[in-house]
This record gives sequence, structure tokens and C-alpha cells, in this order.
Amino acid sequence: MGGGKVFRAEARRSESGNMAEVRLVNIKKIYPHQGGSKKPKKGEAPEKKTNLQITDEGVVAVQQFSLDIADKEFIVLVGPSGCGKSTTLRMIAGLEEISEGDLIIDGKRMNDVAPKDRDIAMVFQNYALYPHMTVYDNMAFSLNLKNVKKEIIDQKVREAAKILDITALLDRKPKALSGGQRQRVAIGRAIVREPKVFLMDEPLSNLDAKLRNQMRAEIIKLRQRIDTTFVYVTHDQTGAMTLGDRIVIMRDGFIQQIGTPQEVFDHPANLFVAGFIGMPQMNFFDAQLEKEGGRYNVTLCGRNVPLTEGQQASLAKRQAAAGPVTLGIRPEHISLSPDGIPSRMDVSEMMGSSVHLHLNVGGKDAIVIVPTLSLLGGPASYGKEVSLTFKPESMHLFDKTTELSLLD
Repeated sequence: MGGGKVFRAEARRSESGNMAEVRLVNIKKIYPHQGGSKKPKKGEAPEKKTNLQITDEGVVAVQQFSLDIADKEFIVLVGPSGCGKSTTLRMIAGLEEISEGDLIIDGKRMNDVAPKDRDIAMVFQNYALYPHMTVYDNMAFSLNLKNVKKEIIDQKVREAAKILDITALLDRKPKALSGGQRQRVAIGRAIVREPKVFLMDEPLSNLDAKLRNQMRAEIIKLRQRIDTTFVYVTHDQTGAMTLGDRIVIMRDGFIQQIGTPQEVFDHPANLFVAGFIGMPQMNFFDAQLEKEGGRYNVTLCGRNVPLTEGQQASLAKRQAAAGPVTLGIRPEHISLSPDGIPSRMDVSEMMGSSVHLHLNVGGKDAIVIVPTLSLLGGPASYGKEVSLTFKPESMHLFDKTTELSLLD
């Protein structure tokens, strides 16, 4: 794999006894009020601003964050801008102070340990390369600070360059590199330190779509070669699904769900996760949950939607009350049918082997992905009436008030 003896992390750990388990226990980050900031009056409920809670102490950016990261696991923190994911990563790195809770690495509490002593390497969104140094010198910089022997530095830099396919660039300066090449150098600079934990803060967000896809594949290969613990932050759910062993989905400083990519896709815990994971996003409709004789029934646009026995059991277990619910169905799980739920065509997008149909279903916008050859009655056109159907097992139901899933 081109890793060489320097990067045989498994052997190195077994010899030293070091592991790279990371635990975050009830982590909280509060940014104190600045001059002129409004504080809640005594007895007032905490204010909400940009979806973050404001308390007497300040703005709460991350709260009740608990996560156990196994040795060599690849964890992805994902969520919209401002959800607290980068702040969490910076607290692990020691670049942000932890307001409450405990950060534990290899069984040691690290809250008050200086960043340089945490044995962590971080790759930033903006590369953070020294413009006056060559690629070689950028990669060797941290090792030179530690007074590592020149021959060891040379070995590590060249092996990292070989892994990342940047050997030919070692004598260049950052201004002579493309965005993808600069990002490889930034990753290489982190690799040579052989950290226990590898942190990445949206490292691909400055790249174009094609290069981003290529770099994602390179990071997957890199993970297999250096065999260490990764914590990766992104707002791109496609990247999260591709890279992560597990995904931590965040919103407004809170964890919404933790699971494998398949788990969060198939069994979203709430409406937010359901809408955030998947591209195009899940369709949501207003539906009615009815209960009669111990059995549940769902109606959508006046049509009965059958429920599986497993769905019946989930609703009974939760003692779900009859009333309005949100029904979710992914675009790829809907098909056209001669006799189904009525809808009207607004826009069709030809995507090659499939067509994305933008429809109006009961006054709600919806997207349906169908194979090109399955279009009924010829090409899709504006205003055309079509009918939809889907299998009940692909349906999701969410409580209107709590937005939590009603199905397992």
C-alpha cells in the first residue's frame, strides 16, 4: 500500500500499548456575553438567537454532547452551518476551551492539556500552509520543532508524499499548487506527525465537485493506510455517508442521531434527520393516522396507505394517538402507477438513466425519481396528471408535535 514501516500504526500501537479511543462526556460550550449582548432577565425563559440558546452565562453553542469513539474508527460530524460541529472538533483539538464536561483520550482527561501535548493532528478547511516554505518544508515543520533527526524527517516526509502522490511537488511552494494539491500537502503535514487522532475540519469544501469526489476517495484510501482514529467535520451529507463508519448528525448544538450511514438513512430518528440525509431530500406530506379496534390506518390525499405488521407493532408500542402526522417517503421509493395518489407535473429533469419529476401532491411539492423508460404515456410535461404509489415498508411517519419518528 506504500505505507512503509513508519506508518504501520497497528504494530506501533501494540508495541507502545497506546490506543486512540476518544470519549466526550456531556460536553458543553458556552461563549460568554460580549459587551452590549442582551442577557435574559431573572425568571425569563432563555432566548433563542440563530437557533442557539442564550443563557445568563452566554450563548450555548454545544450542549449535552456525549460520544464514544472507538480506536481506529472514522466518525463524521455533520449538520448545517452553525450547528456546533466545528466547535466540537476544536474542543477536541484544544483550540476551544471546554465549558463543561470531560474529554478523555486513552483514558486520560484532556480538558486542561495543551493542544501540542494531545497527540492530535488537524487539517483545516483553508489548508493553512506556510507560503514561503516548500512542500517538503511545510510537511517537515512540526518535526523540526521537535528536533527529530534529519534522516527520520526525510523518511517520514517522503513516505507521506508517496502515499499522497505528491513526491514530484516537494520542491514547489504552495502558490504553484492547485487546491487539491494544497489539500494533499496539508494532509501530509498531519500524517508525518503520526498522531493518535486525526481531525479534519471541512477539508474539501473549497474544492470543485469533481475534485471533491476524487479527494473523498483519496481520504478513504488514506484511512486504510495510516490506520488511526479519524474525526471528520462536514456540512455535506454525501461526504458523510461516503466516509463515516458512524455519523453524528447535529442541529443547534444538540446531537440528533448517531448511527451508521445505512441506519440513519433507513431509520431517521426525527424529521430533521430524515430531511437532512438523502439527496434529493425525503418528501413530506400531511397525512392522517387513524385507529380502530386496536389497528392503525393512514390516509394520504383521501387514499388509504396500508401498514405492515411491523409498523402496526411500532405504533402500538408507542401508543400513538390518532390524528395528523407527517408522512415521509424518499424520491427513489416512489413509482408511477395507473391507479394511485393523484398528482400534477410541474418540472421534469432528465438525468440520463433516470428522470427527476417535480410534482404537486395535495398542494405539496414532491420529487420522484423514476427510470427514464418507466414514464407512462410518453415524455413528462408541465401540467400532466400522474398517479403515484409506494411500498408501505419504505414509508416513514413522524409525530406532528415532537417531530420524532413513530416507526422503528
